[in-house]
Amino acid sequence: MHLVVIFALTLTALLPGFGQTAANAKPVPTKDPRELLASVAPFYDFSSPELKPWHMKATYQLYDLKGNPTEQGTWEYWWASPKVHRSTWTRAGAEYTSWSTSEGAPFHKESGNPLRYFERNISELLLSPLPARGVLDSGRMKLALKMLPPGKPELACVVTTLQWLVDGKLQAPSSGMDSYYCLDPATLALRMTYSHELTIQFSEIVKTQDRYLARQIVVTENKQKLFSASVQIIERVQPADAMFVPPADATLERLVPSPLGDSQGSVAMGSLVKATTPVYPSFSKTVHEQGVVVLVARIGTDGKIHDLEVLGSPSPLLAESAVDSVKKWEYKPSLMNGVPVEVDIIVKVTFNLDR
Repeated sequence: MHLVVIFALTLTALLPGFGQTAANAKPVPTKDPRELLASVAPFYDFSSPELKPWHMKATYQLYDLKGNPTEQGTWEYWWASPKVHRSTWTRAGAEYTSWSTSEGAPFHKESGNPLRYFERNISELLLSPLPARGVLDSGRMKLALKMLPPGKPELACVVTTLQWLVDGKLQAPSSGMDSYYCLDPATLALRMTYSHELTIQFSEIVKTQDRYLARQIVVTENKQKLFSASVQIIERVQPADAMFVPPADATLERLVPSPLGDSQGSVAMGSLVKATTPVYPSFSKTVHEQGVVVLVARIGTDGKIHDLEVLGSPSPLLAESAVDSVKKWEYKPSLMNGVPVEVDIIVKVTFNLDR
């Protein structure tokens, strides 16, 4: 309940001016959250064979742990068919291109530094921000509909609560596992999501080929910017076949699925079998630093943490302590269709002075 109240109270501040367009909003077409998501899904289906070939270009901004802007980059996306598409990321010190071919095989070519979490997921942020259909149909997701803020609602929010699949058994949802997908009741355009302490705002929404596309997105944690992107170009194209053919030195890509799964199947998340408790830095206690450190962890097929990235933190000291602890954690390997796979998961470490 605490999470709902905080989220509701901050909606107006996070979406300045939105109430002006929502004042005359029509009631949502259904009070069933599953039916509501089904009504919204066609507006975000950028994999439909009905689409004509198209191209988009976006610039994006990365931020440090204090919310200060750091590197900038460019992401371009070309789409020819549900199987054939290409993405290219470019920023100082890093280049990455991925291809999906007519056979459905993914390839990539990279140079320089690896992409960071939000860079890797920019296509999901822009083109598929709704819950994965595979999870919605899996029986693992509980859904509810809340009109927020209470009393004078401006958004229709579908609240999803995920039940983890651990060793083949559904686990009761833990605290903080709720995610919010908040829609403009008049248009059913997605305006905000909230999950894992991260808020994503979608603005300057336009329609292209009868789909919604936000020209601006901002990702924040406790109102501090983590990532932002601005769509510069949306256009129809006549794609040249050569641009969708990976070069001879491209590498066949090893996919890293989300533990939420997708339409091809769900990932059975391995349970945590070894964990160390983070040390609360004495200086942080002295200066009353507390809050949640948000990390993204890559769990290997051996169940060990192979990579960690800090997405948000109240302070560098708390982030360092959380990383030192979580990198020692171990899981049972996660499985997709019975085969061990690498997965990316969001990990939250809470430092609370009252405990």
